Amino acid sequence: MSANRPAVGGDTEARPNSVFRTDESPPELKPMPCSLLDLRNPRPTLPAATGRWMPRGYALRLARLAFALLALSPALPARAADPFLRRTATVDVVERVGPSVVNILAEDAVRLESPFRFSRPNPEAESGDYFRAFYDPRERVGKTLGSGVIIDREGHVLTNAHVIEGVRGLRVALSDGRVFAADVVGADESNDLAVLRIQMEQRENLPFTKPGESHDLMVGEPVIAIGNPFGFSNTVTTGVISALDRTLNKGGGLPFHGLLQTDASINPGNSGGPLLNAEGRLVGINVAVWGSGGAGIGFAIPIDRARRVINELLLYDEVRPVWLGLEFQQIDPALQQILDLPPATRGVLVQRVQAGSPAADSGLQRGDIIVGVDGRRIGSAVDLNQGFNRLTDGQPIDFEVFRSGEVLAARAVAAEMPLAVVSRIAHSRLGLELEHAEREQAYAILSVREGSGAEALGLREGDFLLQLNGEVLRDYESLRRGIAKVRGKKRALVLVQRGPGRYHLTIPLQ
Repeated sequence: MSANRPAVGGDTEARPNSVFRTDESPPELKPMPCSLLDLRNPRPTLPAATGRWMPRGYALRLARLAFALLALSPALPARAADPFLRRTATVDVVERVGPSVVNILAEDAVRLESPFRFSRPNPEAESGDYFRAFYDPRERVGKTLGSGVIIDREGHVLTNAHVIEGVRGLRVALSDGRVFAADVVGADESNDLAVLRIQMEQRENLPFTKPGESHDLMVGEPVIAIGNPFGFSNTVTTGVISALDRTLNKGGGLPFHGLLQTDASINPGNSGGPLLNAEGRLVGINVAVWGSGGAGIGFAIPIDRARRVINELLLYDEVRPVWLGLEFQQIDPALQQILDLPPATRGVLVQRVQAGSPAADSGLQRGDIIVGVDGRRIGSAVDLNQGFNRLTDGQPIDFEVFRSGEVLAARAVAAEMPLAVVSRIAHSRLGLELEHAEREQAYAILSVREGSGAEALGLREGDFLLQLNGEVLRDYESLRRGIAKVRGKKRALVLVQRGPGRYHLTIPLQ
């Protein structure tokens, strides 16, 4: 530093190599305004009145001190108001959708075992306590059965069929403390879905969440589960879509295809609750958990499937049976050898395609080998029939077919089972020609086909068919439901009346 350098305030006297003038004590240091700090040239320009120089090193230390004080000071209001710090997308979704999630309660004491007792879904899995832990089988009075979500302003609630099975009185509790009685609109056990209707004495302002879409879900995208595990209402957990199109095996080895897998924590009581994407759209209905609650693997029914079931239940109080006009059989090793199929071929053989049926319209032919449906391999004829039982009217189904050494694609659209088809199945498989008897609220047997299982049992003209596969045959719709249940079966359970007597019989199906 030059000894003759002039001071800022105009002082031209020589200065010693010290920080302050020697003829006075050091001045009191005061905080320097940040505007005086120039970090590119950390020798600040002091006001002229001070008449002081500040060395470069001292300015740097003072700048560092200023920044340290700022860092240690309380958060600025602008920083505290930053919406990305705490108000995440999850918070917004829960605030919007949470009020529409309900707790489903039982009014009457019931004791039910879980209708879902699963075996291993695939070789890589280890155990199958999905619904056992998800569904509380103990006797309950006014206790939580599960969860549900209000899907429209009319008060319709979507939940699982197994949640409400066997319960005579239902109530739904909202998060705001309101409790309503509820009626069952309809339930579809095949898809494990049910729709309830909240009973309202007057118009209520109910929160609701419309069903979204699930066809575009991506593995890895975040999801939110809301439900009432162990009775703790409106519990929120988060995770991601872990996998799509999972298959679980229902009791008796029947598969449940097309489920969403998530690692969002799911526990007993979450059953029937919503699975939401990051935008708050309803993409699934929680239905199962792997092993004990909170094990990290949960499953949900895709909302695209649920939407079709909802429409059927709201319009008809049931899911109407559909048909494809397709008859097939399992390919066993002997048949595989006769057909000269490649050793690795697995599937079912198409035996018959009914004229004018959805299967005929798709181009399927007798002798085709169905090896895949909707992107999944076919394991057995039972597997395929179970999948058909979950179809709804207008639902497309994509087949992968092996024909003449080539693999071809075909798409059929399921259609409502017409009356002519119901009568034809009754005749071909049961061996019975039936006519509705209004007075008896049953179906009269007009004739019995020779050589049929019904003839072997001794059924004859004039008998009345009261029940078929658990369906009480009061009208055409009940007959159609009963006939639909013979699909894929080898025997049918019937209740027959002859005179004053009633008899439970098992008819071999052809």
